Formats: sequence, structure tokens, C-alpha cells
Amino acid sequence: MPTLAGRTLFITGASRGIGLAIALRAAREGANIVVAAKTETPHPRLPGTIHSAAAEIEAAGAPFGAKALAVAVDIRDEAAIERAVEAAVARFGGIDALVNNASAISLTGTAATPMKRFDLMSGVNVRGTFACSQACLPHLKAAAAAGRNPHILTLAPPLNLRARWFKDHLAYTIAKYGMSMCVLGMAEEFRALGIAVNALWPRTIIATSALAMIPGMNERLENCRRPEILADAAHAILLRSAREATGNFYLDEDVLTQEGVTDFTPYAVKPGMPLLPDIFLD
Repeated sequence: MPTLAGRTLFITGASRGIGLAIALRAAREGANIVVAAKTETPHPRLPGTIHSAAAEIEAAGAPFGAKALAVAVDIRDEAAIERAVEAAVARFGGIDALVNNASAISLTGTAATPMKRFDLMSGVNVRGTFACSQACLPHLKAAAAAGRNPHILTLAPPLNLRARWFKDHLAYTIAKYGMSMCVLGMAEEFRALGIAVNALWPRTIIATSALAMIPGMNERLENCRRPEILADAAHAILLRSAREATGNFYLDEDVLTQEGVTDFTPYAVKPGMPLLPDIFLD
């Protein structure tokens, strides 16, 4: 049965939340994790740094030989990305999978979105996804040549051009759909290379500390699922054949259903509470 043991995952935004959950799931199977994120010192409102995440990942993966590398990187800066990739390759010998998890969010309308926030979302979401994929590409090619089943997995929604998904938070939608278009294009571009490129998105809203900072959401966390549902789905995707499973816009529930999961109750923050559907899904 295939596993992630011995593989190296470069995960952006892995200091907390969904990125950390994906890292922990992979480490418990023996994968090495590159924690690529900005937070080096504790944030006053958000828990976790690259160093605390790396320590938690190594503790979780210690019985399986997993190691973690903390690298401080703002993915809007291609030079910082290149340094992080070089550090990862120097430490682990290569990169087998890139998880484009880092993302900035502001669910604001046009008049209420400062251009600084627009630039942040565009820079992190679209530019960061493109730049990280570009920087990791030579090493993913090498992984393909070595038969190591390379993947790019991006936390991005299926493209849905209904106006309702644009009218209330246009800047955010543009930024997230930019990530989705990276998936669409790169999947075809890299198909012949044997590098899988897929998207993953939650069916329901996921409870994270960043979500709790959005006005009105802290009171609704009981109506959400935990990041572990995405971690389990990501794990399943990364084990699929890179030459066969590419160009897909996966939903977490669908992936896990295909893996034989029938009970999603354990993923709920508070089992029995009605769940909030995520955006971009009809």
C-alpha cells in the first residue's frame, strides 16, 4: 500500500490551520515537511510560528522518522521562495510535492476593499501560487524522472462564474480564482512531465484561527468542520498516481467518499450542529 514515507512536502502557510493539519497528517506517515510561512515570532492574535509548527510536526512524525524544516518566506517575494526551495533541497535532497495552501482573505465589496488589501490578496494568492510552483518545478521534474509521484496541490475552489460569487467580495474571488486558473493551466502544461496538479476545496467552512478573526465568524465556529478533513483528503490525493489523477478540482467530502469514508461526524467542531457550506459551491 503506498504511503508518503520518505517523501518531502513543501507546504506554504504551514505554521497553523489547514497547512499545519496537512503537514501533521503527512508527518505521521514519515514524510519530511518544509514549513514555508511568514510567522517567525508569535502573532498577538494568531497562534503558531514556523518554529512551533516544525517542532509539533517533528514530534508527531518522530516514530516514523519524519523531519521538519522551518523556513521564513513571504511568498510574494520570489527571491525568498528561491532561498526556501534551495534550503529544502539542501536538507532533504529534493521536493516531491508542493502544497499551495497560503492565502489571504477579505470578504469585502469593491468600495470597502483598500487597494493595499487587493494587492495583498493578489500577491499571496495568485502570484505566490505561481511563483512557488515555478520555483519547485525543476525539483518536481526530477522527482518525476525518479518515479517519486510528484504533485502540486492547491487549496483553490472550482471555477464557478455565477455572478453571486463575485458581487459581495470581488477582489477575493478574483484572487482565489487566479489560484484555480493556475491549477487549470499547469495541469495541462505539466501533464506530459508526469507532475500532477490538482485543487482541493472544502464542502463546508473550516474552523481556523484566521477564520475566527473575520467579523461575525467567531460565533459560528460550531457550525464548521475541523482542518483534519482537508488533511485527510490531501493525503489521499497525494497518494494517487500523478500521471492519472491530474487537472481535478476535488471537494474534500468527495475525495474521502471515494476512499471509503461514510461518517463525517468526527470532523465536525460540534457534532450535530448544522454545517455552513463554503463559498463558490452551488
